[in-house]
Amino acid sequence: MNESASSNITVGAETLQELYVTMRRIRAFEEKTADLFQEGVVKGTAHSYKGEEAIAAGVCEALRDDDIIASYHRGHGHCIAKGARIDRMMAELMGRQTGYCQGLGGSMHIADMELNIMGANGIVGAAMPLATGAGLAAKLQGTDKVAVAFFGDGASNQGVFHESLNLAAVWKLPVIFVCENNQYALSTSYRNTTAVTQVSNRAASYEIPGITVDGNDGVEVYLVLREAVDRARAGEGPTLIEAMTYRHGQHSLRVNLRDPRPEDELESWMNRDPIHRMEERLTSEGGFSEAQFDETTQAVEEELETAVTYGRESPEPPVNVMLESVYAPHAAHTEPGPETERMLSYPEALNEALDQEMLRDDRVFLMGEDVGATGGIFGVSKGLMERYGAERVRDTPISEATFVGCGVGAAIAGMRPVVEIQIFDFVALTMDMLVNQAAKFRFMLGGKPSVPLVVRGPQGGGIRLAAQHSQSLEAWFTHVPGLVVAAPSSPYDAKGLLVAAIRDENPVVFLEQKLLYLGGNGPVPEELYAIPLGKADIKRAGTDVTVVATSAMVPRALSAATVLERDGISVEVIDPRTLQPLDEETILASVRKTNRLLIVHEAWVRGGFGAEVAAMVVDKAFDYLDAPVARLGAPHTPMPYNDRLELEVIPSQERIVDSIRALL
Repeated sequence: MNESASSNITVGAETLQELYVTMRRIRAFEEKTADLFQEGVVKGTAHSYKGEEAIAAGVCEALRDDDIIASYHRGHGHCIAKGARIDRMMAELMGRQTGYCQGLGGSMHIADMELNIMGANGIVGAAMPLATGAGLAAKLQGTDKVAVAFFGDGASNQGVFHESLNLAAVWKLPVIFVCENNQYALSTSYRNTTAVTQVSNRAASYEIPGITVDGNDGVEVYLVLREAVDRARAGEGPTLIEAMTYRHGQHSLRVNLRDPRPEDELESWMNRDPIHRMEERLTSEGGFSEAQFDETTQAVEEELETAVTYGRESPEPPVNVMLESVYAPHAAHTEPGPETERMLSYPEALNEALDQEMLRDDRVFLMGEDVGATGGIFGVSKGLMERYGAERVRDTPISEATFVGCGVGAAIAGMRPVVEIQIFDFVALTMDMLVNQAAKFRFMLGGKPSVPLVVRGPQGGGIRLAAQHSQSLEAWFTHVPGLVVAAPSSPYDAKGLLVAAIRDENPVVFLEQKLLYLGGNGPVPEELYAIPLGKADIKRAGTDVTVVATSAMVPRALSAATVLERDGISVEVIDPRTLQPLDEETILASVRKTNRLLIVHEAWVRGGFGAEVAAMVVDKAFDYLDAPVARLGAPHTPMPYNDRLELEVIPSQERIVDSIRALL
């Protein structure tokens, strides 16, 4: 449904004044930022909100303090309208430690979770999955809070736009999607890139209200938002609002191209300047005098000059601020050890970890494709929906990018989501949400917020699922600062590490090798326990050679060690258990004892995780090596379907034995 809002309805003088003051503060901030950019004080770039002030002012006037907003690269106005301090914003633009993000975020990432500002975002469309997650968190927490996603017209052509609207509509989440249609990308008109005449028309596909408003009329924006907010609080689900507006300048302060917009079009929109229109309304409806306008102007200018001085006089962040902002501290845990006669399979151990943590902490919930009634294709979540209900065990649409992003947003908003990727190769569809959002969120916000998210699922080969369902991709994630990567090799480790991952304050990529699902049972204590992240396990002590094996290669390395023991060869097998953080000292201590190292993983050798371990050992224990470090993994080929060829790709016990013999 597409509706056109009327601006004939009036509001009180106090609301008119608040809208006007907010708009004036935004305008002054943007004009001063442009001056400081030309001066070289604001570096990099910034995206001016000048000309669009009525949207941020009208939207945030309709919100409560506890409502959440998520923004995009043109986000200064949203922050100011939601209550951010201009002096701390200015300090952030100058890269100073007193800025909202300690100078680590800059213009595109200003945020403050204490004000429920989830932050501006440099990735087009990213605010939508994050706000959807915040809306899900509000629903699960039993509050009537609302989440707002701001985005530009170009983002409506992103897949996450459609996925987020669909997910929010299916779950009736309290999310309001606000498209600020300023009609141009960097230089291309949206009419040349968008199939519909109005973005709001797309709401019909999801059977939610779609409304186009005059984005240069702060009162109209406010009134329409107020209705959408009431609808969301009442549990009636999301609304898509398209605010038609026009930016006064180019895409960003750094862009120095010919302005492609026609002069008559530009002049027409300048004549509809939102601040001038609000001044006319204040005069006619609010009884505002010239003296009051002058007082407002003076107050805004004085506030801005104080903010600029504050920023200029603030210190730059020291290096330790940067280094300490990547990860939240990991909790200390005492693991009991696997000494028990109770035996569980790998999937059963994972299931028990989820069950016990969901019982212990009602913030924990599970979502993913087919995790509910069927328990997932490998049965890891079997029975959990019956015990905890469809609210906490949620079957999702097939839209990996958005339900992972929804998990990120829910984690930021106070929940502890466990998101299952049905087959881990599909994680490629989620890379923006994992790498640009989950991994960087804490850092971009100056090391203050937490993202307690677990993304788990089956990876690797061995069951003839061919090239797109059999990859081992751990090296992708160990390369990214901000992510924790766990890869348990036994039922005991699977339970304890998953519990630790759920309790951790960082995003954890939790890798479950398919071959382990099909392996035998192992000892698992019934008690609830957690294994410290970053602590390796010496699975077998030895003196002649060290084998560092990961995931499904650990049982094969242990079998190889048993074979070699018959020939008097003593093999020490180390399972890192977590690949990031890596327990370097346990590996180095072993190499200093045995003087030889073989690294075994299922993934490709070239660019694999083993290369990082090898480099670390050569760098820190070179003098102890009696032979070059050896690596064993898959050849540089995708996984074949043919069963004999698949066996050739995945390292076997026999190949591990041969590699150890070659080292000796």
